[in-house]
Amino acid sequence: MMATRTKSAPRRTKRSAEKNSRKAGNFLTRLFFQPKLLFGLAVLVSIFVFFPQIRSALPDLGSREEFQLRIADISITPAPRWVAEDLVAQVVARAGRTEPMSRLDKTLVEDLAAEFKRHPWVANVSRVRLASTGIEVDLSYRQPVGMVQLKQGIYPVDANGTLLPPEDFSADDIKHFPLIRNVKSTPQGPAGTNWGDEGVLGAAQLAEVVGPHWNQFNLVAIHVPDRTSASATLDDMIFELSTAGGSRIVWGRAPESKHPGELTPEQKIGRLEEYQSKYGVLDKSHGPYRIEIYHWKDILRRPLSAQAETPPVR
Repeated sequence: MMATRTKSAPRRTKRSAEKNSRKAGNFLTRLFFQPKLLFGLAVLVSIFVFFPQIRSALPDLGSREEFQLRIADISITPAPRWVAEDLVAQVVARAGRTEPMSRLDKTLVEDLAAEFKRHPWVANVSRVRLASTGIEVDLSYRQPVGMVQLKQGIYPVDANGTLLPPEDFSADDIKHFPLIRNVKSTPQGPAGTNWGDEGVLGAAQLAEVVGPHWNQFNLVAIHVPDRTSASATLDDMIFELSTAGGSRIVWGRAPESKHPGELTPEQKIGRLEEYQSKYGVLDKSHGPYRIEIYHWKDILRRPLSAQAETPPVR
């Protein structure tokens, strides 16, 4: 009896394995060979194979009027009067775009944002957004503070010493800004880049400070000091202002100087107001004068024709 049971066990195991295999096969067949699944696979394969032909046969939506954009559809933050009126057209051209532009172009907004950032008049771009009415651009502009006078012409700069487009200023515009003289260098790059001269940087900082008081003190120009050595830094430079009557005001170091003991720009403006309240104008009474306002305690002055310094103004 034991021998018969031993011989039949393998046969049952084999039949059981075959039965399980048939069940597994039937399950996979039912799983993969369903009409819905086969149909879906067929559709996916068809799309993959025929999509290029289908896409070429579809209408070009980008050419439809409602998907087109023009320069007039790009709105920017209102610009000061001296900024070129065709700034947007310049940006579009620099981005390599022509009218009409497609709203469906995924790179359009990114490309325009990059070109706005590179424009010499633009200080910062906050946002470029595709809206229902067109493209909206939020940005801030560089502000001119002074005009550098060279033999070659007049060059506008902002408070950071960045060269601005000279062609955007009329002769009347130039009259409204402090004149910067005695600059020996020329711009190191095109508009939108830094002049590359610390003397110009210091004078530009000073122009931003004294600009609002320019007419009050009857000022004519800011004078950049001669460089005494190639290693001279901005803190080594003493700037002067000249008046219409020929007086020279020794301002001292640039407004952002960290030199120990240097008066603040506000204190120096206060010194000029104090002097003017006492004498009426900076040139009156035996002028013109050399007026030093940067000393810690006193205002010093002397006639430019005199050698000896007069007593401090108290």
